[in-house]
Amino acid sequence: MKKVLFVATVTRHINAFHIPYLKWFKEQGYEVHVASNGNEKIEYCDRHFNIPFERFPLKLDNIKAYKELKKIINDNNYKIVHCHTPVGGVIARLAARKSRKKYKTKVIYTAHGFHFYNGAPLLNWIIYYPIEKLCTRWTDCLITINEEDYKLAKKKFRIKEIELVNGVGIDEKKFNFQMSDEEKEKIRKELNLKGDDYILIQVGELNKNKNQIMTIEAMKKLVKENKKIKLLLVGKGDLKEFYEKKIEEYDLKDNIFLLGFRRDIPELLKISDCLISTSKREGLPVNLMEATICRLPIIATECRGNRDIAKKIVEIGNINELCSNINKCIKNKDVYICQDVDKYKIENIMKKMGVIYSNEK
Repeated sequence: MKKVLFVATVTRHINAFHIPYLKWFKEQGYEVHVASNGNEKIEYCDRHFNIPFERFPLKLDNIKAYKELKKIINDNNYKIVHCHTPVGGVIARLAARKSRKKYKTKVIYTAHGFHFYNGAPLLNWIIYYPIEKLCTRWTDCLITINEEDYKLAKKKFRIKEIELVNGVGIDEKKFNFQMSDEEKEKIRKELNLKGDDYILIQVGELNKNKNQIMTIEAMKKLVKENKKIKLLLVGKGDLKEFYEKKIEEYDLKDNIFLLGFRRDIPELLKISDCLISTSKREGLPVNLMEATICRLPIIATECRGNRDIAKKIVEIGNINELCSNINKCIKNKDVYICQDVDKYKIENIMKKMGVIYSNEK
C-alpha cells in the first residue's frame, strides 16, 4: 500500500488545517501517517508518531526529533512526505534525504509565510533565509500561499516545482449560510449589542503582530462621533490585560468587547458589518478568507498576505486612515467586499493539491 507522511511541529496544526487532505489520501488508497508533537486524536490517520519537536530551533529535543523522524521515514518507504511549520519543515527535509534517493520519495514543503519578507528584521534574513535556501536542496515541491513569498521563492530558490496555492481552503458551507433576523438578534442580545449598532469584528491572537491596539486607538476617535460603532475582539493572548486597561482608560467598555476564544466564528461574522485586520505580517490570513466567503466587507493593513485578499488596505499605524475607511464602509460597504470567492473554496484548493500530489517526482 502507498504511504504518505504529514509532518508538523504540533498536532493541533494538523487538526486545524489538514484533515481534509488526510481524508483525500485515504480515499486514494493511501496509508496515512502523521508525525507531530501532541497526543490529540487525528481523524483519517492510520498511524501517529508523537515526535518531540520544539518550536525554538536550537532546543536539544529537536536533535532527538530528527533522529526519530529519520528512522521513521527510512523504515516506511513513503511515496510522499508533506511537511509544514518552520521547524517541522526543516527537520523533515533533513530526515528524508536518504529516502528521496533510495525510494524516490517526493518531499513537499508548504511555507505558511516565510520569516524573511519585505520589511522583516535583518536578523530574520540572517537566520531563516540561509536555512531555507539550504533546505531547498532536499525539497521537490515548495508551496507558497501568498504572492510575495511566491515571487521571492521563484527569484531566490532553485526548485523544480514552486507553486502558489491560496491557503488550505475554506469550507463554504460552514460560512456561507443563511441566518434569520431572529437568530442574529439572539446573538446580539447575548453580547449586549443593539439592532442598530454597527459591528466591527477582529479575529486573532491578542499579540503585537496582530496589532489590535491600532483598532482600539481608532475606536477612541470613532466613538466620539458615533456611539453606535462597536468592536468585537475575538481571541486570547498575552496582551489581554493590556487591552483591558486601554479599553477602561479610553472609557470604551460599552463599545469594545473582548470575547476570548470562540467556537462560533461563522455566526459572529454573520452578525458583523465589517472585518478589521491590523496585522503587521501575515501568511495568508484565514480570518480574511472566511470573511470573503461570508461576503463581509474587509479593511486590512498593508502587509504580506492581507494585500492578497483585501480590496482596501491602510498603512500600518495610520489611525486616521483606518477611521476614514471605516466611515466610508458604513456608507458604502460594496467597495470593501472581495468578489474573488472561488479561489479560497476548499474544493478548488483540493483540486490543485490533487494535481501536485499526483505529479511524480
